[in-house]
Amino acid sequence: MGKKGKRDKKGKGAEKTLAKMEKKVSRRAKKEEEDLEALIAEFQSLDAKKTQVTESSCPPPSPRLNCSLCAHPERDELILFGGEYFNGQKTYLYNDLYIYHIRKNSWAKVDIPNPPPRRCAHQAAVVPTAGGQLWIFGGEFASPNGEQFYHYKDLWVLHLATKTWEQIKAPGGPSGRSGHRMVACRRQLIIFGGFHESARDFIYYNDVYTFNLDSFTWSKLAPAGMGPAPRSGCQMTPTPEGNIIIYGGYSKQRIKKDVDKGTLHTDMFLLKAEGAGKEEDRWAWTRLSPSGVKPTPRSGFSVAAAPNNRCLLFGGVHDEEEEESIEGDFFNDIYFYDIGKNRWFPAQLKGPKSERRKRRRGRQAEAEAAGGEELQLPPPQGPLEIIKEVVAEDGTVMTIKQVIPGAAEDKDRSDSEEEEEEEEEGGALGQPVEPCPRSSAMVAVKHGVLYVYGGMFEVGDRQVTLSDLHSIDLHRMDEWKVLLEMDPKTQEWLEESESDEEEDDDVEGAEGGEEEEESSEEESEDEEGEQQQHPAVQPGEAQAQYVARTEQYWLRLARSHMGPEAKDKKVLKVAHAMAKTFYEDPT
Repeated sequence: MGKKGKRDKKGKGAEKTLAKMEKKVSRRAKKEEEDLEALIAEFQSLDAKKTQVTESSCPPPSPRLNCSLCAHPERDELILFGGEYFNGQKTYLYNDLYIYHIRKNSWAKVDIPNPPPRRCAHQAAVVPTAGGQLWIFGGEFASPNGEQFYHYKDLWVLHLATKTWEQIKAPGGPSGRSGHRMVACRRQLIIFGGFHESARDFIYYNDVYTFNLDSFTWSKLAPAGMGPAPRSGCQMTPTPEGNIIIYGGYSKQRIKKDVDKGTLHTDMFLLKAEGAGKEEDRWAWTRLSPSGVKPTPRSGFSVAAAPNNRCLLFGGVHDEEEEESIEGDFFNDIYFYDIGKNRWFPAQLKGPKSERRKRRRGRQAEAEAAGGEELQLPPPQGPLEIIKEVVAEDGTVMTIKQVIPGAAEDKDRSDSEEEEEEEEEGGALGQPVEPCPRSSAMVAVKHGVLYVYGGMFEVGDRQVTLSDLHSIDLHRMDEWKVLLEMDPKTQEWLEESESDEEEDDDVEGAEGGEEEEESSEEESEDEEGEQQQHPAVQPGEAQAQYVARTEQYWLRLARSHMGPEAKDKKVLKVAHAMAKTFYEDPT
C-alpha cells in the first residue's frame, strides 16, 4: 500500500512538472511561431493559385528527409508527401505530393488545390474508406536558417479517389508536435508521443490520443498502468487484436544551462484495449519482455508492418558522444518482431536460388569428401563490421560503417521456427547490392515487398541526404533490388557562412588579386599558359562531374595563387569556385 502510494505521488508529480514545462515552452514558442506564421501564410498564398488538379510524369523527387511514404490501399502505388532538405546553410520545406507507380517504376507529381502547408516530421496513415484516404497530422515548419520552429496540430485527409484535400477541424486534439507516431487501427487514428521545440526549450510527450474516423471526434486516453517515458521517433505497431505496441525511441533532457543529455530507449510496451467494442474502451499499459535477438540501441530507425503477423525495423543510427563531437554509426540491417511469439530476430539475405543451390551442393561435396564423417560447422559468428570509404565532390572522405548481425544461436527452437531459422541463416554471397547504412529512411510495404526510399548519413559536419529507392521481397528475403540509384558524391554541400572578411579573401583568391595581376609579366604569361591548358568540359558532362574529375588540377592552380600559408579548406573552396566558373564560361 505504501509503495503504491509513493508511485502514485511520483506519477502525479511528474504530470505537474510536465504541465509546467509545457506552459513554459508554449509561452516562449508563441513569439517564434507568430513570426513563422507570416512565412507559412506567404507559401499558402502561392498554393492558393492552384485551381485544378494536375498529374504529370516527372523525375524522382529531390532528396529530402522526414517526409511520409505510404502504400495506396487499393492500387499498386506509393504516396510520398512533404519533407525537408538541408544543404549546409539553408533548410527547405516541401508540401508536394508524388506518386510512385510500382509496376512502371516511374514517378508522377500531383498538384491538388489547397494542400496542407509545407512540413516535415509529420505522420501519415492510409485507410481503405471510399477509394482510399491518406490522413496527415502534425509535423513542423522551420525557418530557412533552421533556428525557429512552428509545430502543427492540424489534421488533414487526402481523398485519393477524388484527389481532393480536406482539413478536418475538430476540438480536443493533441498539442502541436513533431516526431510523434500515428497508426490507423479499427476505424480510428491513434497518436502517441512526439516533441515540441523552440529556440531555447523543448518538451517530449508520452500522451495518447484517438481520432474516431466515423464521428470525427478526438479523445485523450488515460490508460491504467505505468506506460513509456516521454519520447519521439519510436516504433508504433497495431496488432490484429486492436492493441498497440511501442518500442524504443529518443528523448533528451536538460542537465544544466545549454547542456542536454540524449537517451536512446530500448524498452517495449503493449497498450491493450480492454472491453473493446463497448461504448467506451478502457486501455491499459503493460511492459513487454521479448525474447530473441533484439535490435542494438539506435534512433532514426524506420518501421513497417510485415507479412506473417510481424513488424520490421530498418536502419537507424547510434551516436557516440566524444569530447567535442558526435560520431554516428549508421545501420542498414533489418530486424523482425514476431507479434504472436513476442520475439525479435535479425533478418539476413538468403541469396538467389541459384546461389543457395551452389552452397548446398558445396556442403554435400565437402561431406562426401570427408568420408561420411560429420561435417564440423564453424561456430555462429558475431556482428560483422564493414567499412567503406567514399570520396565526396569537395574532397571529404566519407567513412560509411555497416554492421551486419551474425547468425543467432537459439537452443530452444521448435519445428514451427524453421522458417525463422532460414531467415536468420544468412550466408556469404560476396558483396550484395543493398541500401547503404542510413537513418530516417522512408519505408512502406506493398504486396509483401518492402520499399526503402532515401534517408541520410553524416560525415563530420556534413549531412548527405539520399533519394535512392530499393526494394526486397519479405517472403523470399533473397536479394535487394535497386529501383533508383543515387551517387552521394554528387550532392552539393555548402559550408556555414564565414565572416565578410573571409569571403572577400575567397573572392580575391579566386580572381588572383590586383597585386598578383601586376606582380610581373612572367607570372601573367604563366597564367595565360595555364588558362590555355584548363581541362576541357566533355560533351554532356554535368557540373558536379566536371568538378570532381578536374579537382586536383584546380587545387594545384588555387594553391599556386594563394600560397602555401592558405588554409586547405579555403583553397578547396576557391578551387571549386574556379572550376564552376570555367564550366559555366570556358572562354
